[in-house]
Amino acid sequence: MKKRMKKLNRLIFIIAITVSVFLLSGCSNKDEMKKTVDDYTKLLNEKKYDELYEILTTDSKDYIKEEFGGKEGFINKYSAIYSAMGANNIKINVGEIKDESEIPVTLSMDTIAGKLKYEDITIKIKKEDDKYKICWDESLILPDMVQGDKIRVKIINGKRGNILDKDNNLLAYNGEANYVNIDPNLFKRESISDLAKVLDISEEYIEKKIESNTNKNYAINLVKVSKYEVDRVEKALNIEGVTSQVINSRVYAEGEAFGSLLGYIGNITAEELEKKSDKGYTASSQIGKNGLEQVYEEKLRATDGVHIYIERGSEEITVAKTKSSDGEDIKLSIDSKLQKEVYDQMDKKKGASIAMDSTTGEVLAMVSSPSYDSNTMVTYKTKTIGKEWEENENACFDNRANNLYSPGSTMKLITAAAGLEDKVIDPNKKMKIDGLNWQNSSSWGNYKVTRVKDVSSVNLYDAVVNSDNIYFADKAIKIGSENLIEGAKKFGLGADIDFEYPMPNSQISNNGNIDSEILLGDTGYGQGEVLTTPLQLTMAYSSLANEGKIMAPRLVTSENKEAKVYSDAIKKEYLDELQKDFSGVINDSNGSGYLCKINGVDLAGKTGTAEIKSTKEDTSGDENSWFVVVDMDKSKLAISMVMENMKEKSTSKDLVPKVKNIMESYISENK
Repeated sequence: MKKRMKKLNRLIFIIAITVSVFLLSGCSNKDEMKKTVDDYTKLLNEKKYDELYEILTTDSKDYIKEEFGGKEGFINKYSAIYSAMGANNIKINVGEIKDESEIPVTLSMDTIAGKLKYEDITIKIKKEDDKYKICWDESLILPDMVQGDKIRVKIINGKRGNILDKDNNLLAYNGEANYVNIDPNLFKRESISDLAKVLDISEEYIEKKIESNTNKNYAINLVKVSKYEVDRVEKALNIEGVTSQVINSRVYAEGEAFGSLLGYIGNITAEELEKKSDKGYTASSQIGKNGLEQVYEEKLRATDGVHIYIERGSEEITVAKTKSSDGEDIKLSIDSKLQKEVYDQMDKKKGASIAMDSTTGEVLAMVSSPSYDSNTMVTYKTKTIGKEWEENENACFDNRANNLYSPGSTMKLITAAAGLEDKVIDPNKKMKIDGLNWQNSSSWGNYKVTRVKDVSSVNLYDAVVNSDNIYFADKAIKIGSENLIEGAKKFGLGADIDFEYPMPNSQISNNGNIDSEILLGDTGYGQGEVLTTPLQLTMAYSSLANEGKIMAPRLVTSENKEAKVYSDAIKKEYLDELQKDFSGVINDSNGSGYLCKINGVDLAGKTGTAEIKSTKEDTSGDENSWFVVVDMDKSKLAISMVMENMKEKSTSKDLVPKVKNIMESYISENK
């Protein structure tokens, strides 16, 4: 009996071991099968199609060789299809494995047409050389595919939104351009020189284009030419073998005056595409690159529709489909005639100018000089333009309209208003000053404030008209740093300004405080560490024409429709005094803005010179010149202009007349 029990126990033990081995072997196989699928998924996401090919069965490779020519054809097919579809984030989840030859899975992937998801599908698998390998056919590209199918991706383009001026004139819109081409069978090499001259490009460029052409049945694309250069295209077409074709293009209607403001669109870069991977962009998308095209990209951009389908003979089997949608138009407050007049007056010299309506806050001109024609950025750059950009060291791409500048004496309106409000300034009281140099106390050491005119005693009017730095330095010290800072904020200086176009923050000082008496004195007449934009100075002086109120600036009126008060900058009881003082700058023959005087027009304003130097003793530094003026009666136009590199020039003689011409032109247009 005992022997029988021992045999039975031994048999049970052997059976248990055998079952365990079998079960463990089964688990091990399933793990290997799942790992094969996981490896396959990983390689798909990493686009390592060459490595993916190596985990396919021998039969699969034979089929691929017959169908696609081998490994290279396989790689090209995956690359072409998945790239066109924008396939990414591929997930293959393995279900319960019951068969060693088929693995149940669910497949999902993101595409330019949205997310695709397939359930209840299988991946066939086979063991070769003691390893599990994938049995490949077209269904592993997309489950609905069979042999002979082709994947097609059709883009249905939406229309990018237009940009319009205040009078609904198109500034940026979707139009046409011309592509100038060469017919390689008709074009003669001896014509290269003539064509290069007409298109204003190098002969080498044309030669390289011809040499790189591998198919004489196709035209050689040379350059995309703006619709505003029809003469250039017509001259090119007079050369035998030159053809043209009309293509869709973004078009900019008003040339250089608007380049920095509007910006341009261009092909999306890999870096931009990565940053906006969740926004529906594709490798063929165009995107705003600068200016309003960039700032308002989300509103202006169109969403392209996509149709991904399987082409099976004459049949189209939809895989995924989305509709296109057009971008939104944006309307600006910009007066196109004024914008061009300002740009013309600046004559491509370095500087910026902002004009606005004092009563509505509408920004009527926003100019950076020099600028560029946005059409050049979406077509091609001629040799002439390239040389011009090289000579000015690409200065046209520095948008000076949103640069920070030292305000110079234009700061004196802010100091004067703060002084009157704090009862520090009695406008009729004379301040005695001896000579051109001054310091508040001997604690200043060798540092002194200087002025231009030696006037023995001055009141507020005299100090404004003569631009007396000593008077305003003294008054700033008496006002005190806290009160001057608070007074400046009423004019937008050192305060936040909500504006549709990105602007840097202005400052009263580097750290927001005025920690020394010398710095306080310098701040009072616009030196020190004060930095501001042309917009903020235009806003400040607009208060003289709007009962002391500054309106919130508005540029995109299609969304910022309502005029709002930004600040009560000047109290009513001091408005008449400040209007008198700053109109004296223009009406008084001693005023630095006298050359802006227009008979019958009540103007007020201020010139300013800002020294750009590292120390007080520095004599090599340059100077920027300012002129800010406002029409207090008729047009209510307020305008600031800053010009760089003015050390050897006169603000009164070189800058003031430019602004006068702008004022006269605008007032005449708006009678």
